[in-house]
Formats: sequence, C-alpha cells, structure tokens
Amino acid sequence: MQHAKTTTRAVSFAVLGTLLLALSSCKKPEEQSQTQPIVTPEPVVVEPLKQERLELPPLFRDIEKRTFQFFWDTSNERNGLTPDRYPSRPFASIASVGFALTAYPVGIERGWVSRTQAVDRTLVTLKFLRDLPAGPQASGKGSYKGFYYHFLDMQKGERYDSWVELSSVDTGLLMMGVLFAQSYYDRDDAREKEIREIADTLYKRVDWQWLQQNKPLISMGWFPESGFIKHDWMGYNEAMLLYVLALGSPSHPVEPEAWTVWTRTYNDVWGVYQGEEFLAFGPMFGHQYSHVWIDFRGIQDEYMRERGIDYFENSRRAAYAQRAYAIANPMKWKDYGPELWGLTASDGPQQTLQEYRGEQRQFRHYSARGAGLRENFDDGTIAPTAAIASLPFAPEIVIPTTVSMHERYGEYIYSSYGFLDSFNPSFNYDIPLKTGRLVPNQGWVSSDYIGIDQGPILTMISNYRNEFVWNVMKRNAYIRTGLERAGFKGGWLAPAEDKAKDGGKDAGKDPAAEAKPAAKPAGPMDPATARALGEAESRAGRTPPKPAPKPE
Repeated sequence: MQHAKTTTRAVSFAVLGTLLLALSSCKKPEEQSQTQPIVTPEPVVVEPLKQERLELPPLFRDIEKRTFQFFWDTSNERNGLTPDRYPSRPFASIASVGFALTAYPVGIERGWVSRTQAVDRTLVTLKFLRDLPAGPQASGKGSYKGFYYHFLDMQKGERYDSWVELSSVDTGLLMMGVLFAQSYYDRDDAREKEIREIADTLYKRVDWQWLQQNKPLISMGWFPESGFIKHDWMGYNEAMLLYVLALGSPSHPVEPEAWTVWTRTYNDVWGVYQGEEFLAFGPMFGHQYSHVWIDFRGIQDEYMRERGIDYFENSRRAAYAQRAYAIANPMKWKDYGPELWGLTASDGPQQTLQEYRGEQRQFRHYSARGAGLRENFDDGTIAPTAAIASLPFAPEIVIPTTVSMHERYGEYIYSSYGFLDSFNPSFNYDIPLKTGRLVPNQGWVSSDYIGIDQGPILTMISNYRNEFVWNVMKRNAYIRTGLERAGFKGGWLAPAEDKAKDGGKDAGKDPAAEAKPAAKPAGPMDPATARALGEAESRAGRTPPKPAPKPE
C-alpha cells in the first residue's frame, strides 16, 4: 500500500508536465526550431491601480506560526531533512527542504526562533547535503551531478527507492532555498560565512548542461536504471524557477536560447478563461512556486512585454479565474462558491468511480487538480494552499476565502500545523480510503500536511506582509543574472540611474495592485495595447468582494 501511495507522489510533477507539454516536448529539436519566434513591439506600460492595502485579520498570524512550526518541528534535527508529508512521514522531500531553508529566516523575523537556532539548523542541513554520497549508482547515493533525488531516506539521505528519480525541478526548489539562505545570512560571523560558502558550493555543483539532452531544453530528470526522462520542461508551469537558476549558474550555465524555446509554447495556453485573459495553467501551484522567491512585479521578459502585463498580474488573473470557476461550479460540487475555491496538486480521498448527482464521477488520491484552458481535473477536492498562497496576487478575494474556510470547516481541517492538505465536502462514500478520513455530513478530510503545500502558505503570507522573501532574494546576484539572461527588464532589475529618471515608480508595486489601462492613444492601437485595455475593462466589471475582516 505504501509503495503505491508514494509512487504517485514521485511522478506527480512529471505527470503534470506531460499533460501540458507532451506534444511539444516530444518534438525533435529540428521541429522545434522551425517554430516562428514572437515578434515583439515596444513594451506596453500598464500602470497599477492605486488601491488601499488590505490589512490581515489575526487568523493569518496564527496560520503563519502553525505553518512555520511544521517545518521546525518535523525536520530531522540531525541532518536537516524535511519530510514530504506529516504525520505519515514516509521519506524526505528535497523540495520540502528548500521551503524549510526559506522558512527558518521567516521564523527569525517573526520572533519564533532565535537567529542562533536557525543558523544551527541551516548549517546542519547544508553540511549534510554537501557531504551526501553522490554518484551514478542506483542505490546508496543521494545525488549525482549536483542534482538530488526527489525523495530521500529521512535518516541516511540516500535515494528512497528504485521508483524515485533524480529530479531537476525539485532540485530547483531546493536550490531556491539554498540561495535564499546564502543571501539572508549576511553577517560577518564565521558560521554565517560558512552558510554562504556551502550554499555557493551546492549551487555551483548543479550541472544543468548535463540534463540538456534536447538542447536547449532541460530534461525533467534521470533514473540510474533507464537514463534521462524523455520529457523536457517547456512553458508554462512551475519550472520558470528552474530556468532562472540554470541561466544564472556561474559554473554550468545554459544559454539564453533555453528561455526562448521554453516560451515558444506559451501561445498554446494564452487565452480567455472564466472572463480572464492570461497564460493558463490549471493547478495554482504553477502560478505560485516561482513567485515564492522572485518578485515578478514590474519586470517582463520578451513574451510579457508583448502581452503588456507581467507574470505577477498573470497569476492574479489565474486566481480570479479559479474563483469564477468555483462560482460557476459546472460540476455542481458541494459548497463551491466565491468563498470556497482552490485547485492545485493535493491529496484526495481515493482513486475510484462513484455516482454523484446521477452520473459516474472520477475521484483521485494524490493528483494535480485545476481549472483552465487545459489540464483540467476537478473531483470536488479543495486545497487551502491554492487560495492562501495566492494572497499577494489577490488579497481582496483570498482573505475572505481563508477566513470562511476556517470558520466553516476549521473544526475538521485546521490543526497543530495549520490547514491540513485538502478536503472534499462532496465525498461521502463508505469505501476504503487511500488517505484521510470521512467526517459525518462533512465529507472527506486529509490526514496529512504536505511540505510543498505548506511552504507557499508561509512564504506568500510573508511576502504580502512586508515582501520579506522577495527582498532578500533581490540581493542574490545569481538570481538577478538568471533573470537578465532570460531577457527580463524593468522594475527592480532596472539600473539605478534608470530608476532615478522615472522616480523609481516601478520598483515596488503594491502587492494588491491591479493593472489599469494607460491613456488611450490618438492613433490606432497596437494589438498588445488593445489586449491590455480590453482586459482591464473587463476586470472593472468584477463583482466587488466583501469588506475585509477586522485587521490585526
């Protein structure tokens, strides 16, 4: 039973990538090169809507503290490894470790742990990762070519089992945490210097070029038994952070062409969904993970310059689209509405077919769930992280949703470490469950917390409060280099003299800011301007959310 459960977890990212990318990533390099490049006009400047910042109710302070404690309490004190999930705790997840390394400084800033305690834990973690046995052997190793296996034994740090891959994107999530630690611990202290040095060593070890079997793209991973995973990372999904890291590498950098080819499939998923025009990806984690560490407000790559928005605004629209989908509720799931929405990759009750409202419906256990132009799957399972980690994008809809989930379901889904991973009010079938439990008249509730869902909750609340994670990461030269080599310009990436000329107005947009149309030009509008104006006008008709709850 355990093997079947964890296998699904191990291939989740690969399955997600395949859903969106299989057709394009299976093309031969020569076929991909024939794709016509995007013709880019002059950048379209879309001014943010100036609106009052929404205060957070006291509930969010409690969510932060409990979610931080998940990482602090469940990580192995002897080696720093963080479990993929808890209390099941079957194995460590390197992505969870990346979120844990980011969580510890949040705890320092909020007063939950001392800097000394966090330095101790961080050093233990980085030293263990540095000294972990590495090599191409199928067992007894934890890494190879600087990449780490998706899941590691919680004690030994070795590859957990033969179905576990050497994962490129999970190594990317780990490295984001490593580089965050490098930038945060900046004091002239021997131990903090050591953190910076080990972080540098770990990042420089990653041989991004080795996974470029179909240049310039990067493969999803590698198995000692069968070699490279044939599917490559192509946009649009969470692997934005992977390419930024690979482009910024001082030791094994990929060429800027990688970002160009990564974005070539964007037009396949750009469109209007639920009244929002945006670059679509069904599960919300694809719109969140890269934003945990990178402030995309006001910076644009070539594609977004052509569209007249940035990736932050794109994620904002994705959140609104998910909420609109829940309000429409085409599948008639129980309780969906303006204050109950949020589909992402999460636990679910069971892989089963059951009758619901007179028809057969498919339910799943751990799976990607989403609503969009593609990769749609919805079995009534809501994951709190999908909404809460969207807080910086759309606080006016996230705050009421979070408060409502806690008020309506908190007795069943809110516990020691905050919100349990997911719940399904529509699932009331008396059958053996893969995980979780049935609550009479309330449906199914997950029994676990999952690290890669807990991490975005904590960090995105922190980013909304004071831009903490973003501002620390802006100091990292490697991240800046990666963004610049990907073609990002403007905002906080602009040279100091350029910011001085325009008064620095693009340097820090309000997290709650929304694009509004620029002044209408006298002559004909170019397509990008027309799109920006039209979409902004459509958003102006959105139903205003309820007033925010009382502030702290």
